[in-house]
Amino acid sequence: MLRVLFGEWPREWSGKSLETVRSIEAFARRCSELARGRPEEAKKYRTFAIWAEGLLRSMDELEQSCYAAKKYAQQISHRRLDEFTSEEKMNYERHVYFDKNAYIRYFSLLDKLGTLLNQLLALRTERIKARYSYFTMLRNMRQNGLHWELVKPLNEIKERHQGAMSRLRSRRNIEIHQMNEELRDDLAQSLANNGAGRTLENLGANMEDLDQGWAMVQGSLHVAFRYACAYLRRMD
Repeated sequence: MLRVLFGEWPREWSGKSLETVRSIEAFARRCSELARGRPEEAKKYRTFAIWAEGLLRSMDELEQSCYAAKKYAQQISHRRLDEFTSEEKMNYERHVYFDKNAYIRYFSLLDKLGTLLNQLLALRTERIKARYSYFTMLRNMRQNGLHWELVKPLNEIKERHQGAMSRLRSRRNIEIHQMNEELRDDLAQSLANNGAGRTLENLGANMEDLDQGWAMVQGSLHVAFRYACAYLRRMD
């Protein structure tokens, strides 16, 4: 959808992303079949199917936000805000919008995945914390030895991208709880330089973090739904 902003054709999934999409779709179909075949559990399986469809939509929206954030970042050539042309200023504002949309969506999507896995696998993470996160769910599985063939690869993915995810979480928390995240660096520079002209945050480093965040989220979905499909097949 957003590629039309750059005169491009809509994206087509490929590679591991396509495999992930197919696994999510297969899981949703299997849940619908179970709902029809087990009327006493229909509500549960219909809920799982809808949650899976929601995750697929969230994955699509996240990928588009990352893509647009990076494309607009590439259209900014100056480092100082007071050197921006009017077009660069507009592109920077668009970049900020989609960048912000992306780093908030990472954690929203992961928490939705955590909710689905917690209910599907009866992990009972809510005993640890009523409003738990994906990472609380993962810690529950790890510490209690639950579904080790799933938690092992999920934890490896988390560890591989821990640095980037920590920075993205920090940006998300500042945006939600303190101030507009893009103004944090502005504030630091203003205080340090007595209000002198300010330079941009490191857009390249931020976009590298977006790439790692996407790899973490997409990889986690890929592993989780392959496992979830196999888990449901055992019910035949």
